[in-house]
Amino acid sequence: MTRLSPCCGMPGPTAPRRTREEVDATLQVAKLNAAELLPTVHCLSFGSGTSGAATGDFCLLELEPALCQQLEAGDSFVIRGDKDEQAVLCSKDKTYDLKIADTSNMLLFIPGCKTPDQLKGEETQSNIVHTEIFGFSNNYWELRRCRPKLKKLKKLLMENTYEGPDSQKEEDPSRSKYTTEDLLNQIQASEEEIMAQLQVLNACEIGGSIMSTIHDGGPVWYAREMLRAPSPWEMIEHCLKCYGKKYVDKGEVYFELNADKVCRATAEMLLQNAVKFNLAEFQEVWQQSVPEGMTTRLDQLKGLALVDRSSRPEIIFLFKVDALPEGTQDRFNSLFSLREKWTEEDIAPYIQDLCGEKQTIGALLTKYSRSSMQNGVKVYNSRRLIS
Repeated sequence: MTRLSPCCGMPGPTAPRRTREEVDATLQVAKLNAAELLPTVHCLSFGSGTSGAATGDFCLLELEPALCQQLEAGDSFVIRGDKDEQAVLCSKDKTYDLKIADTSNMLLFIPGCKTPDQLKGEETQSNIVHTEIFGFSNNYWELRRCRPKLKKLKKLLMENTYEGPDSQKEEDPSRSKYTTEDLLNQIQASEEEIMAQLQVLNACEIGGSIMSTIHDGGPVWYAREMLRAPSPWEMIEHCLKCYGKKYVDKGEVYFELNADKVCRATAEMLLQNAVKFNLAEFQEVWQQSVPEGMTTRLDQLKGLALVDRSSRPEIIFLFKVDALPEGTQDRFNSLFSLREKWTEEDIAPYIQDLCGEKQTIGALLTKYSRSSMQNGVKVYNSRRLIS
């Protein structure tokens, strides 16, 4: 360890400097063996700049090693949040909550101070370094990994839906339009997380503005209308990519539709026209509505629709995970308000996105619900009274 020896006397450059003899005497009083310490001694004194640094001019931020490496490599971090939002810190691919941590130990700001590891390789003889303390603090900011706050992103995009090149909305100067930079400034998430969510929402960029392709008629209706109308090729290609993939074979460009995506989007279009749908009738109409050769399955609707098998006849209705609260407790409250008891199979699609790093659905259920057996099946209900 390095010896830190606080100097006595008044603050400022006129404070007396300790000699080697005084340092050795202090070690003896403290019953420390000088042979077990590094030879360099830091004698600390409070300088004239200390008071300014101690009143909030600086903040200390604790970083995990991986983030330190990113910062040292030249990457930058961004603190995001409006006045009514809890601030978050974003790296290029992750989001962190910012929390103030108090400490009973005084944290000192010492410019140019070297760590024991740095001193080991360069010190060969005993010497005294007189160091001026620039500031101090009794707290610091710590980071806690959190989920990106992306609900606001869909809300902003819905202000700017694309309705074709001839739409009067395209000529409206008062219409809300957002560039990628605008979204980065307003959404509390990292750039990679925002871009990934834009793909999930099937958003596209036209003329520098990010636009939503979500429409009241449903995603399939929208894609069909874009293919029928004299739309720009970039929009037609975008729709094809949303529900399939592009590939090249022998120099020719092809688009292959993804059956699961098309079936899911078709189901959403059918379900949003009815509050509740007879399950058997829905499955028949659903299968008839998809292209020939595609097979519909209920597991294609995870996080989109919910089946009530206790009802007679059994029913299905639209219940989208992205319409639920982002907060974990609020999410569980909302789910248990809809249904008192859930099987893990039914509730899993609606809480999967709440799982943090190395956290499982089972761990979430253990923390926020109680389990019991019902007709030989394990079910989960709220730990709290739901009104």
